[in-house]
Amino acid sequence: MAINGSSIRRMLFYIIPFFFLSIHAGASAEEICLGCHADAELEMEREGAAVSLHVDEDVYLKSVHGDMECGDCHIGYDPEDIPHAKISKTVDCGACHADAVEEYESSAHNAARSHGANESPSCVNCHGKHDILPSRDSNSASYRLNIPVLCGKCHSEKGEATRSNGRGDLAVFFDYSTSVHGRGVAEKGLLPSAICSDCHQGHKVLKVDNPDSPVNRRNVSATCGTCHRGMLDRYMKGVHYSADEREMAKLPTCADCHSAHHITEVDKNLFMREVTHQCGTCHADLSETYLQTIHGKAYQLGYDKVARCSDCHDPHLALMVSNPDSSVGENNRLNTCRKCHPDATAGFAEYLTHATHTDREKYPALYYTYIAMTSLLVGVFAFFGIHTILWLPTALRERKKFRDIDKGDAPERYVIRFNLAERMTHLFVVLSFLLLALTGMMLKFSSMQWALVASKLMGGVEVAGAIHRFCAIITFGYFVYHFYYLLNKKRSSGRGWKYFLFEGDTLVPALSDLKDFMANIKWFLGLGPRPKFGRWTYWEKFDYLAVFWGVPVIGISGLVLWFPEFFGAFFPGWAINVAMIIHSDEALLAVGFIFTIHFFNTHLRPEAFPMDKVIFSGVVPEEKYREEREREYEELSASGKLEERVVTEGYRDWDGYIYAFGGIFLGTGIVLVLLIIYSMLFG
Repeated sequence: MAINGSSIRRMLFYIIPFFFLSIHAGASAEEICLGCHADAELEMEREGAAVSLHVDEDVYLKSVHGDMECGDCHIGYDPEDIPHAKISKTVDCGACHADAVEEYESSAHNAARSHGANESPSCVNCHGKHDILPSRDSNSASYRLNIPVLCGKCHSEKGEATRSNGRGDLAVFFDYSTSVHGRGVAEKGLLPSAICSDCHQGHKVLKVDNPDSPVNRRNVSATCGTCHRGMLDRYMKGVHYSADEREMAKLPTCADCHSAHHITEVDKNLFMREVTHQCGTCHADLSETYLQTIHGKAYQLGYDKVARCSDCHDPHLALMVSNPDSSVGENNRLNTCRKCHPDATAGFAEYLTHATHTDREKYPALYYTYIAMTSLLVGVFAFFGIHTILWLPTALRERKKFRDIDKGDAPERYVIRFNLAERMTHLFVVLSFLLLALTGMMLKFSSMQWALVASKLMGGVEVAGAIHRFCAIITFGYFVYHFYYLLNKKRSSGRGWKYFLFEGDTLVPALSDLKDFMANIKWFLGLGPRPKFGRWTYWEKFDYLAVFWGVPVIGISGLVLWFPEFFGAFFPGWAINVAMIIHSDEALLAVGFIFTIHFFNTHLRPEAFPMDKVIFSGVVPEEKYREEREREYEELSASGKLEERVVTEGYRDWDGYIYAFGGIFLGTGIVLVLLIIYSMLFG
């Protein structure tokens, strides 16, 4: 038989398939499939894009499915149908993992895919394809410590969950990774740390508004309780839990206080800084009254050691005050206070932590104290405010006369007005008062941003408090010294107390001061001549009495606040609240008066502007002294004592230093007054 080309082709047509079949006859499905799919360059075109069909044999054989046949998952292929003429059917994981697939099909992820979100997670997205490892393998995507990163691929700022929904609240990976749970996983590798699937489940991930979701409001506490069982038991005994679903909808859950993903360590400052705000979202009134206390004010200025809500109220076993087991109940309140105040007494424990001076019925002592202090403050500023307004036009008319004296040639004669002891005392007053004002007003207006900045610049609340107390000691010191100075002056005068206090060179108001006041008002209004003043004017005597009155009032109330445990042994706890109102409002009166009325009367009135240097230099040009203190000048001249007080050195060489030093304090005081006004208007 002749062999031609046609015969050869016919022979190959039968022989080659037989050859391949004889080869495949003893081969496994993997060997048959990997015969092609092991090729790294094997690919196909799908929807206009090249799709790799490569399967890494080593990776596959080491996977959890390595002992399975390809056909177990890829159904419908004929090994002899090479190359395949059709695309494989979608792999059905449910053939082996029916329960997991059933859960997934009811999940939010599957619902999203059903609505066209093809990038929403499926089995392959989370577990992989041919490289699936057992979940106990640390290299597995579903290994416990790897799950947060796996979920974070979609739930990050630029992840698919955020892009497809346009919802930033789904980008939770950053919050989780910085939380106590996330850091436990990433930094310490703690397997017990909560991961995404612990709270949201692995396959049946449901939206938070789904009643069956573990993170739904009615289920979230139980979910947290799977790890924090002790806390859950305490929580369920407190007032924040109710078995009634309608009532529970109004009560806080774990997520309300600790957040859902950005959960911080409860013993760290970050969490403790958030506690009062968190409690205040439900207890707004109590939070507001807390912020008015010394605890709340220090808290607002960044002091992390001060008592907050959770320090006094058990954070999980929250009970009514009337409950005998409550940490703030009558039976336990003293022990609760002693956690921070070891020397606390029963009286101290009666301190009204949430009292308000606006409730006359409940807290009458606080209410009437506040009314009295406010009336005093308003009355003083109203009286001297009118006095200043009346004075100003007249002062402008007198300005030229006194400025000519100050700017002329150096006078040949000066009159001594203040001796060294008086000037040094005033210097201590200036230094201590300014620092007391700064630190005190910072605390009074602690809710303002400028107060927080001032606190940080001073080194924090503790440093500011130390400065305040040190200056208080200086204040007590110069106050005691002043008494000693007066006694010595009285002895040297050789006169009795009546003359010393009411008739001689005294700062005690007398009937003559009322006459001077009336005459001065007539002068302001152009109804009479300027009165002849003696050594002290009526407004200077008022300044003196303000300090003489203010130091004991502010000082004693300040001591109560400084040593509350000691005074709590003698007075009821509400006396501390009263002391707080008195100390705060009297300080406001003192600061406001000194930095406005006193500054104007002494330095800022036009005839003295920008500063009266006499308190620093101690001397006044004789001509100016005769104009300002005409009565005393005449009395000294008539008695022949004038020459005893006249000097020829006026200290003009020190003017630059005096203006610089005084200007700092004047400027600081004025700025502080403006901040106080701003805080009262907008705070």
